[in-house]
Amino acid sequence: MARTTTKLILLAALAATTACAHKRPKVLPPAAGDVAPPTNDQTGSAGAIEPGSPQDFQRSVMSDTIHFALDQYDIDPQSRAILDTQAAWLAKWPNRRITIEGHCDERGTREYNLALGDRRANAAKNYLAARGIDPSRITTISYGKERPIALGSDEASWAQNRRAVTIVLQ
Repeated sequence: MARTTTKLILLAALAATTACAHKRPKVLPPAAGDVAPPTNDQTGSAGAIEPGSPQDFQRSVMSDTIHFALDQYDIDPQSRAILDTQAAWLAKWPNRRITIEGHCDERGTREYNLALGDRRANAAKNYLAARGIDPSRITTISYGKERPIALGSDEASWAQNRRAVTIVLQ
């Protein structure tokens, strides 16, 4: 009798876990950092990138991201070259607005990193303004250490997270 009860309990547990099994979806969402392929509404009917679109920005500039040294917010020569390509694109499309996001690595307090991210975003904004871009077209936001793109706790990951990212608004 005890054996039958034990078998019934095991059988019920097996049935319960099998019923709760989660099937893998046919199409997986993109991994963190992956960019979804453009859809028809982003590329137009012919599949070409629409001039002046965020996708055109991505294609036309060296990068949408500049990086910073530890606890720094100054614009180095490599970042200047990237921002110069962004300024040229923005000058070509004077009706487009952008947001510059300031980011930090995981070290430091939340408050310190929010302030540093703000200084980084504003340094990029000021550089673009000095290149003739109307500052009223540029908004800034600091995410501090809240949105890392590299999740490791090593110098390589921290270096990727110390950045300012330019986003073209729709």
